[in-house]
Amino acid sequence: MPATLGWTIEDWRKAYQSGATPEELIGELVASLDTTDNAWIALSDSTQLQAALFDLSGSLYKVGSDVSRLPLYGVPFAVKDNIDATGFETTAGCPAYAYTPDEDATNVARLKAAGAVLIGKTNLDQFATGLVGTRSPYGAVPNAFKPEVISGGSSSGSASVVARGLVPFALGTDTAGSGRVPAGLNNLVGLKPTRGLFSIQGVVPACRSLDCVSVFALTVNDAGLVADAMAGFDADDAFSRRAPYALPLDGPAIRRPGPVKHLGIPEHPQWFGDQQAEAAWNTALSLWREQNVELVPLDFSPMLELAALLYEGPWVAERHAAVESFMASHGNDMNPVVKSIISNATRFTATDTFRAQYRKEELQRQIDELLADVDALLVPTTPTAPTIEAVNNNPVTLNSQLGTYTNFVNLADFCALAIPAGFRDDGLPFGVTLISGAWKDTELQHLACQWLNAHPTPLGAIDKRRPEETPGAEISTPTVKVAVVGAHLSGMPLNRQLTERYAALLEQTTTSANYCLYALPNTTPPKPGLKRVATGEGRKILVEVWEMPASAFGSFVDLIPAPLGIGKVELADGRWVNGFICEGYGFEGARDVTEFGGWRAFVQGSDPA
Repeated sequence: MPATLGWTIEDWRKAYQSGATPEELIGELVASLDTTDNAWIALSDSTQLQAALFDLSGSLYKVGSDVSRLPLYGVPFAVKDNIDATGFETTAGCPAYAYTPDEDATNVARLKAAGAVLIGKTNLDQFATGLVGTRSPYGAVPNAFKPEVISGGSSSGSASVVARGLVPFALGTDTAGSGRVPAGLNNLVGLKPTRGLFSIQGVVPACRSLDCVSVFALTVNDAGLVADAMAGFDADDAFSRRAPYALPLDGPAIRRPGPVKHLGIPEHPQWFGDQQAEAAWNTALSLWREQNVELVPLDFSPMLELAALLYEGPWVAERHAAVESFMASHGNDMNPVVKSIISNATRFTATDTFRAQYRKEELQRQIDELLADVDALLVPTTPTAPTIEAVNNNPVTLNSQLGTYTNFVNLADFCALAIPAGFRDDGLPFGVTLISGAWKDTELQHLACQWLNAHPTPLGAIDKRRPEETPGAEISTPTVKVAVVGAHLSGMPLNRQLTERYAALLEQTTTSANYCLYALPNTTPPKPGLKRVATGEGRKILVEVWEMPASAFGSFVDLIPAPLGIGKVELADGRWVNGFICEGYGFEGARDVTEFGGWRAFVQGSDPA
């Protein structure tokens, strides 16, 4: 096997910084790959590889040969074969459907522009219909840990090649859980973005209104880097969405800005007789309770009913809309299970569709009310891990069980991140998924890094230690920091003006030694004024630094009465932050209370510090 086995994106970067070249490393990698490995539907031949490396040199030329401007320079990747890539056929797991695209899917183009090198197309459940990884004429993709167990689908091949360390990341798609189930069953990170964050232009539709392109990676860091390269509005995609500047403050906690502190969990999780999965879940919960979060048991009935609508309701007609003409002429070329599922679309009328849409909206309202005080959900990625033989004997029921905690996510307009959570007693990996409202993708990445740093697992199915997870992306909701010095301190009368805006206390510290503190006359409740003075004339004053959503900052400032205002305050470590200041006239008749070292000490009548 090549020396690059199990490399993360950072490993590839370091190799190039040390003088290696894409020609030698990727050439060695592609030459080592097994063409009989059914995780692959197509691999780059020498001509395709040379073309890809030529394109890479062109991208490097465009940035003035500055490799640092190509964040994925020379990093190999794979894509699920329902995503268009020039030089490869798109089969969607059905050879009779195959076509040769004229251009790359938007996400493939963006990854190439960032320096990544596509080396192959991967196997899938045909037309992305299934969560099992067995519904393919190219063969069932085995689990990376136990070949008799399913890999999970529909993005089976993409998960397999990443889990075995062949490439550091691969693209899948996720309509009902196809970017999460294979991640959970193969000890991977599976990033399912907010719908519309990544373009679906150039993707064979499953349910077009719900489809997402997903990312499989060995680490959260790598998944985040790839997401950053792909994210952004695509005018050519009717389902692409522009990210809001800020999330609303008046929605349920799961849809509003703020740190993730309360995680909803299923009150009575379903395991379908899989005691090893149940035991792994209970172990994971005990470890999550050691994190800085509160676990809140919830009745998952509304989520489970919403999940059932996806396959048992008229949304299956979206799958029919995607392949209707092909089914009419090539139905015999389709996997019989896939054909049977999509054929169910004919049972539904337009009236049924509207009724289901109304019920979806009702359930979403119920879910939002249920999650009014919950910042995110924590669920098992899959409740069971069946064998390939079991799925072949009972393909529909077991598939449905696998989607118990995934099928509702896109219908509810949530984002999700599947992450490793240890191993079952039989040696299979166990995964959990973090779920939150649309556009809270990076909040989930930060929480996932916290978890994996505390409880690291090996990378994929290779015996390699997980590196420290340090998410590079900023929290997606813009925030503002403000230092408070008086009546807004914790426990003080005006602190509620911060907490009502979902502000979070970051730290208690002091100003630099260049300030004096005055008790202002005739203020209700009593308030201080902070005055900057010359070096040697002041002292350090206790302050608290709070962080609030940027969208709430204006209404907060509007509440501040004269002579107070917001300006810049210097902290003891030299940082300048937004903070309370006072106009000069406000100090007339004010009492100098600097000697107390802070407003709280003065109010409580403590001796001067």
